[in-house]
Formats: sequence, C-alpha cells, structure tokens
Amino acid sequence: MKGLPTRSLHPLLQILLLVGLAVAGLCLASLLALVLASSVFGLSVAQFGQLAAAPERVPHGWAVSMLLQGLSLAGLGLGAAVLPLVLRAANRPAERYFAPRPLGQAWWLGAAALLIIVSVPVQSALVAWNANAHFPAFLHDFEQWARSKEDQAAGLTKFLTEFTSPARLLVGLLVIAVTPAVAEELVFRGVIQRNLVRWFGSRHVGVWLAAALFSAVHMQFFGFVPRFLLGLVLGYLYEWSGNILVPMAAHFTQNAFQLILLYLAQHRHLSASFDPDANQALPWPSVLLSTVLSAALLYTLHQRMAADAPPLAVAADPAAPLR
Repeated sequence: MKGLPTRSLHPLLQILLLVGLAVAGLCLASLLALVLASSVFGLSVAQFGQLAAAPERVPHGWAVSMLLQGLSLAGLGLGAAVLPLVLRAANRPAERYFAPRPLGQAWWLGAAALLIIVSVPVQSALVAWNANAHFPAFLHDFEQWARSKEDQAAGLTKFLTEFTSPARLLVGLLVIAVTPAVAEELVFRGVIQRNLVRWFGSRHVGVWLAAALFSAVHMQFFGFVPRFLLGLVLGYLYEWSGNILVPMAAHFTQNAFQLILLYLAQHRHLSASFDPDANQALPWPSVLLSTVLSAALLYTLHQRMAADAPPLAVAADPAAPLR
C-alpha cells in the first residue's frame, strides 16, 4: 500500500485523522481489557465499569486498573503509529514521519534525561503554586468542580502507585513510565506538534499550542502550568533534535523518577520528612540553582543539537521540524 503522500493532506486533516485512529485504538484497547479482565480475573461487566470510580472495591482492582491503563495508552500510541502508514508516500519509510533526522549523538538521550532530573526543584515550585491557585469569583462553581476532579484523579493515582513489592514497581514503570513516554510523544510531538508547526509555519507556535493541548487533555487544572512547561521542554527537544527518541527519553525520566522516589519513600529508604506526594516547593536555594542549571542545559542542548545533527533525511518534507 503506497498510501497518501504526506504533503497531499492538510495538517488539520492529519490531526483529525489522528483523532479518529486514536479513538479506534482506545475502543479496541478497552474491549481487549474487558475480555482479559473477564477471562483472567473473573470480573463482570459491572465490576469492570466500577474501576474508574472505586478500583479498590473491585477484585484484583490494582492489576486490572494497570491492565486497562497500559492497554489504553498502547491503543492511543497505536493510533498515532498507524497514521504514517496511511499517509506515507512511495519509497519513504514510515518511521521518518516521527524522526526526519537520525539521532545525532547518543548522549542527547542522557542529556534530555538529566535535564528532567535537574529541573525537579523548579517543577516543585510550579506544582506548589499551581495547586494553591484560585479562579476568579465568577468561576467559583467551575473551581469546585475542577478541585473535585483533581481529588478523584489524585485518589486513583495514589491507589495505582502503592508499590508493595519490587514486582509492582516494575509493572508501574512499564505502564506509567514507558508506555506513556512512547504513546504520548508519538501523539503530541510526533503528530500534533509537527502538523501545527507546518500549519502555522512557526515552530514556536506549534510547540506552544501542542504543549497547551498536552496539558489540557490530562484534565488536571491545578497541575496545568507545570505540565504545560514540561510540554514546552519536550516540544523544543523534538524541534531541535528532529528525532522522537529525545523527548521520549525525557518523558520517561519524568515519570520513572517520580515512581522510584515514591517507592523509596513507601519503603522508608528516604527521610521520614520527605513526602513525594506533597505539593510543596523545595527550598528556594535549590529552586534557584535548578533554574540556572536547567537553563544552561537547555542552551547547551540547543547549540549542540544544531551543530551535531545530521542532514535532514527527507529535506523536501514540509512537515519536518523547522530548525
């Protein structure tokens, strides 16, 4: 199947096609999760429907919730992965849709991961500020609704991240770190951002809009700002490198680092006063140092990626990231 040439389809249509494929992938994933939950764990359809509201009341709730979460993310990523197969032009490998440039240097992946770890104190300050933000008086009802949704999401997250054994931690790393790093980067950077860049003819507009969508889709309004900032970092890493593996490495580190800290705290390997779940900013000297180091790392990555990147694999592809 030769498919449709990428340049023949408007960027907006490519994004809409992604939405359709992602919805189809999510539906297939939910159906597969239901079949497995019934055949492996003996759950009824009614019990399966209770997972989102009260997974702790469902038999094998943790395992089935992880199964559903993992398959849903995989279905989302599959929808994005199928898109270039539909669009690919003759004699053009589909993987170039997501990586128009080969990986310039292997250390880029480590540097992207290091950037995330170094920026943790800055993130803590943003998380603390955003968690305590208040909407204007005329949005009071919306604020109450948003906080209730936030509390519900926090309860589900706390349930899923109760790692009572190393085996549970490994499952958590696979489902909460590896799978979203691949699936969400394919969707938000690999498809949405690249098409917004092409549509508006500006890498900055594309990166900022994709970051806003990335944060908004998570439906956690009191965590919008730090997730938006993360989306910006991931977006620019993709633009500068032209290779989807770079933001994937950073995204994986973001999630995996938090899970490992949680596991260490739960098993009393960290100070009793340290609570990874608390929305508290780290001391201001560490936030200031983190800001300086993060800015320096970003600048270094920008300069080195521009200098070390190989030529574009498909120079004529207008959907390739802008330099």
